[in-house]
Amino acid sequence: TVGLQCGGSDGYSGITANPALGAAVDLLVRNGGTAILSETPEIYGAEHLLTRRAVSRAVGAKLIARIKWWEDDTQRERGEMNNNPSPGNKAGGLTTILEKSLGAVAKGGTTNLVDVFEYAEPVTAKGFVYMDTPGYDPVSATGQVAGGANMIVFTTGRGSAYGCAPAPSLKLATNTQLWTRQEEDIDLNCGEIVDGNATVADTGARLFELMLATASGQKSKSEIHGYGQSEFVPWQLGAVM
Repeated sequence: TVGLQCGGSDGYSGITANPALGAAVDLLVRNGGTAILSETPEIYGAEHLLTRRAVSRAVGAKLIARIKWWEDDTQRERGEMNNNPSPGNKAGGLTTILEKSLGAVAKGGTTNLVDVFEYAEPVTAKGFVYMDTPGYDPVSATGQVAGGANMIVFTTGRGSAYGCAPAPSLKLATNTQLWTRQEEDIDLNCGEIVDGNATVADTGARLFELMLATASGQKSKSEIHGYGQSEFVPWQLGAVM
């Protein structure tokens, strides 16, 4: 059961690492595994790409209900969901929250959406599922692990040292420049896709094999370096945007 995360996204996230993770998710699901997509504020504006894949109207309605909760919560706090990406996202080439959302949804591959769960709720379904979490990565991943994820796969374009103490965390670089700079802490370079040296499908297959090896005991870069010992954060005080 794999939790899908992205953080420090850049302009390459939606065309390299996130689609490659989506291709690996398709392989995972076809082989009997479960993948959990999360970070509700970061799929905002692209939720229709998920509801159209729902196995039933009821499953699609559960996702829309969680979106509505976030809209109501941000309105009460005099905020909005349809805001700009973070300064780091902008520096990496993203111009709107919709661009970020489209890239984030790509992590979920192409298989049916079989169920929707609330934060840290035990994931009882097999296949591709959604869990409602904040966009803040440590809080989101903590909910996924509490719900049953025994591995996290984290795509990053700006660089992230996030490691998840209770479960191995594989990190994917969206571009080769980041990989070169941070190779000791990143497990796979998806920048080869945009460099023309690999395809999304091939990279997804490599990632799937890496996930299998990690599940069998091979250590992630985070585990080797001992990162993530304190990065396990429950959702304590309401929504964390």
